[in-house]
Amino acid sequence: MRTILLKALGAVVVLVLALVAFFAWTQYSNTSDLPSDATAGKDPKLVDPDPQMIPSMKLVDTIGWQPGEAPVPAKGLVVERFAEGLAHPRTMLTLPNGDVLVAETSAPKASESGGITGTVMGWAMGKVGAGGPSPDTIVLLRDSNGDGKADQKFDLRKADLVSPSGMAYGNGKLYVANHNAILEWSFTPGQTKLEGKPKKLMDLWPGGNHWMRNLLLTSDGKHLYVAVGSATNIADNGIEEEAGRASIWEVDTDTGRRRQYAAGMRNPNGLDWNPSTGEMWATVQERDMLGPDLVPDYFTNVPVGAQYGWPWVYWKDVFDTRVELDMQTYMIEYTRKPEYAMGAHTGTLGMVFDKGGTLMGPAYRNGAFIARHGSWNRRPAVGYDVVFIPFDANGNPKDVKPVRVLTGFLTKDGDETHGRPTWVAFDKAGALLVTDDTAGIVWRVHAAGAKPSDPIKPVETEHLKPRPGLIDPNSPEAAEQRLQAGFKGEDRILTPEK
Repeated sequence: MRTILLKALGAVVVLVLALVAFFAWTQYSNTSDLPSDATAGKDPKLVDPDPQMIPSMKLVDTIGWQPGEAPVPAKGLVVERFAEGLAHPRTMLTLPNGDVLVAETSAPKASESGGITGTVMGWAMGKVGAGGPSPDTIVLLRDSNGDGKADQKFDLRKADLVSPSGMAYGNGKLYVANHNAILEWSFTPGQTKLEGKPKKLMDLWPGGNHWMRNLLLTSDGKHLYVAVGSATNIADNGIEEEAGRASIWEVDTDTGRRRQYAAGMRNPNGLDWNPSTGEMWATVQERDMLGPDLVPDYFTNVPVGAQYGWPWVYWKDVFDTRVELDMQTYMIEYTRKPEYAMGAHTGTLGMVFDKGGTLMGPAYRNGAFIARHGSWNRRPAVGYDVVFIPFDANGNPKDVKPVRVLTGFLTKDGDETHGRPTWVAFDKAGALLVTDDTAGIVWRVHAAGAKPSDPIKPVETEHLKPRPGLIDPNSPEAAEQRLQAGFKGEDRILTPEK
């Protein structure tokens, strides 16, 4: 009996020591000696990979903001509380009448992957303030007297919402993306309740490690784009589980027809139209567990048919040797290089372009504002700020490092954080709004005394003209040439004679 007890005690001691070693590894190993900006910009430093079976972590405790406390704005800017007392506010949408919709939301149940990595991630997310049940509510904030503070708050909708995030409005329709479907309601700005049964526009791939589903609508309201993140880090459970994910989808709002618009984007989030070029741009969170300085999150244009390489490659042509899944033939030849790196593990999320009419002052005109939610698996911690990426007159990001607009979320020692910036939008006056999900606050940032900025001028270029001497392919002359060459048929569908 004594022998059995000693063996059991020995097993317990071994288990305790293993757990201690495990958590010591996750929280004290693999510290970076590079500044965050080294992995940001148009030409980021790409270090050698350091693959990990278990993620190393740097978990910062959330302590909130005391009355009178606020983040630190850049020189010339001021910050104030637009709204507070919210339940995990994440995404925002400013309506044409100036009302601001905020999704109070969190991950759906059982959204994380299984195994040791999934267990670690679930525990880590809870520790940094991302755990707990989702509030599943869209609230409407209204600044009725124009003083820069929301003096009215309404619960616009609770029913039918399951981890809602993306929102878009156009042509009398309000679209909301749950983690598993896009819903559509008839809606008129000014309403404070979203009534009626929604129409399901499209089912979505549910849950996964990346459950947020952001939306972007074309100006004519005819096409809606939805960003769908991957279920796992690098297709850990097989590529079949990732079918349809790590992509941006285009949906026809009249017919519901859809197509995969872009692929190979591990976790696309912020979506907006570049005012200079009319292109779609997106923020994307890249893969983990290759060390503290890989792989940089990025910010890039997204032309139709774009492929950004996930899970096989990153930054155009760097292979992730952990991925042993079959890759499409010649895929590396058309994989695109991202336009701009946001820094490794910075947690890049919400993004909005300055399109004119903003109150941010001359230093912040023509560019994009981006919220970096902050790292959980890098030492020292990075992100936890809002930055500005300046653009040139041709609609391209300049070759500079991210310009910090709002900092001070992390304490000086980097072990605690007051909150986590999540999403960005402009209010009706042109000030920048920033959701702080763990603190339950929406911050308002603007330049003191600023006048609304001028509209961003679209890039105008001449189209190439046809070369002289070429025959119109639909002309009788071209048809005769095809017949003489041994082809028959019409409408440019050519069939060689046998």
